[in-house]
Formats: sequence, C-alpha cells, structure tokens
Amino acid sequence: MPEVLQITPFVLCASLEAQIDFYCRRLGFECGFKQDNYAFLSRGPVAVRLLECPPRTDGKALGDNQSFYIDVKGIDALYDGLKDGLSDLPEGRVRPPFDQPYLQREFHVLDEDGTLIFFGEDIRPRN
Repeated sequence: MPEVLQITPFVLCASLEAQIDFYCRRLGFECGFKQDNYAFLSRGPVAVRLLECPPRTDGKALGDNQSFYIDVKGIDALYDGLKDGLSDLPEGRVRPPFDQPYLQREFHVLDEDGTLIFFGEDIRPRN
C-alpha cells in the first residue's frame, strides 16, 4: 500500500551558499546534498530543499509570500538552543516564543530571502 512520508518544501533563494549557512549555522540543519543551484538540508525528520533562482522581476524578495511550519516538542528549549545564533539578526527577523489563540506556542524566523519559518508546539490541555 502506498504511504505518504513527509513534506519537504522548496525554499527559493538568491544565494544558495548564504541560505545553506543560515539554515545550518542558525537553525541547526545539516546539508546532506548540494549540486549546482540545489541543496537538501535536514534536521532530524524535517527537511527543506533550497533552490537558487534569479531575482524576481518585480524586485521583491524571493521568499516574499513563502512560509512553512515545523511542528516541535520542547519549543522553549529549542528556542533557547538557537537563541545565540539568532541574536545578531536584524530587528524584525525573529519573534521569540509566544502563545497563539489556536493553542500553539510558536516562534518565527525570517530566512535570508524573506521566507517565514514558523516553529510551533501544541499546547492544548491534556486530559
């Protein structure tokens, strides 16, 4: 029987090297494959596919209107572990952990090309 395993979003980028550095150094991913304008990065069961592309003709960032969500356990500990690597990003690129009304605790990070990465943990009360 066929089985769906995971989703690995394509993340468009202006500089493959800059994005690999960002995801690996700041978010703890590892680069498993790189060739030409493509790279596959993973952190545990989570993966992204980076694709270097020419600039957009409208002048907007390649990541404009791109986002993806990473479900986690232990969000505060994860954020604490990443905080040093995120601390020198320009203001507005990182939103520290906070609770959402839909019962997720999240933090948000904008990558080098404006893709919004959501990290979130289910905080629904357990019976």
